[in-house]
Amino acid sequence: MEQTVTYAVRDGIAWITLNRPALLNALNRQVTAELADHAEAAAADPEVLAVVVRGAGRAFCSGMDRTALAAGDIRAAFFRNWTRALGTLEDMGKLAICVLHGHSIGGGLQLALACDIRIATDDAVIGLGATRHGLIPDGAVLRLARIVGLGRAKALALLNDEIAPADALAIGLVTRVCAPADLDRTLAAVLDRCRAAAPTATAHTKRLLHESFHRDPRTLIEEMLRLQDQCMTTPEMEEANAAWQEKREARYFPPGGRERRS
Repeated sequence: MEQTVTYAVRDGIAWITLNRPALLNALNRQVTAELADHAEAAAADPEVLAVVVRGAGRAFCSGMDRTALAAGDIRAAFFRNWTRALGTLEDMGKLAICVLHGHSIGGGLQLALACDIRIATDDAVIGLGATRHGLIPDGAVLRLARIVGLGRAKALALLNDEIAPADALAIGLVTRVCAPADLDRTLAAVLDRCRAAAPTATAHTKRLLHESFHRDPRTLIEEMLRLQDQCMTTPEMEEANAAWQEKREARYFPPGGRERRS
């Protein structure tokens, strides 16, 4: 069976690529299962520093496969794998980066919202549309308002407004916008910033940011101090201090100075 989602690790970056280009990477049960498995593999790999989620061909993802939906193939297994994939990307102690190009609608935008950084090309088509098809935008409804605010989230999720990439950037729905020709350079610059941050500190910071939406921030102070103390005793802190003294950039990858994987 042909892979509908491919997976590769190069130089500490896990590349997860939706691979149904003829169907604009529409989501079916196989896609969600493979996406979830690859996300879990990246989360568990100590040599993976960051994850990039992207789509092959002319689009990132056109959302749910309407043919599969009409045929009754979209059932509990689809949704359980879907929530497993998005939850893993959101919860992993690594930076998850999503690249939106072409059609990035419905499940495509929902998938992007589970990632930490969203890069969009200026020709991307961004929106939801689930309620037009009789469905809840399940991957977005619990995340979207935290990112863009309740009013904007309602317009996107209830009116199914599409939004231009420049406007999406202005409201924080995406993190970077670039011309398609500049995408590789823009992504490389983001990955360089990722490599310049200590992995342990990144993981703790990401988790605490998420926790701040669920708990009174004041109840997290002791936990934050405990994790800060943990950061202070890591080899990464030793490298940060050495880099400061030697007037150079800190090098956190490969972890422990190991040889890079190809």
